Amino acid sequence: MNHFIRVCLVFIASALAFTFPSLSFSHPHVFIENTVIMVFDKQGLSGVRVKWVFDEFFSSMIAGDYDRNHNNRFENNEIKTIKDKAFANLANYAYFTFIKVDGRPFKVKYVRDFSATLTKSKLTYRFFIPCHVKAASSFKNMRISQYDPTYYTRVAFGKTRPVSFEGNSRFEIHFRLAKNLKEAYYFGQIHPHEIILKFRQKNG
Repeated sequence: MNHFIRVCLVFIASALAFTFPSLSFSHPHVFIENTVIMVFDKQGLSGVRVKWVFDEFFSSMIAGDYDRNHNNRFENNEIKTIKDKAFANLANYAYFTFIKVDGRPFKVKYVRDFSATLTKSKLTYRFFIPCHVKAASSFKNMRISQYDPTYYTRVAFGKTRPVSFEGNSRFEIHFRLAKNLKEAYYFGQIHPHEIILKFRQKNG
């Protein structure tokens, strides 16, 4: 099945799922294990480095479409094609990433440093989400969740070190993972799991 036909089928399935949510294909068909690194610079948070590991079926599908020389790894030109044809469309869905800074939504409009790799037949995407939040003497409060509002794709935090930090020695940081019971998606049936993060400049 070529990529264009598959994209059309995904679109139709998603549209029908919104109209008839009880149908069996409304359940997720793509599964992502998600881990993130919160990256800090001298000013505060600079962004979020994301790692998505996909299920074997979707990995096989992407490998079949884009590993043109069948060497079980992606060359630079293949990665560019994956980015352009299989990843860039996620900009329409904020790259499945929803951020609030002190209660105000931060719209994810673009990402950078995209890469795609195959390891033991598992597809991994890595990319960086710029999100500059300057630290102050009082806490900055952030909520970060990743999910597909159509629930065609299930994004779940990995079990081992789902959240880590880089360049954070200048700041006092607290975080936890929790389900947001005040918000829901997919016809109000699914509550997102969030990184609840607060940070400030260290005193002294």
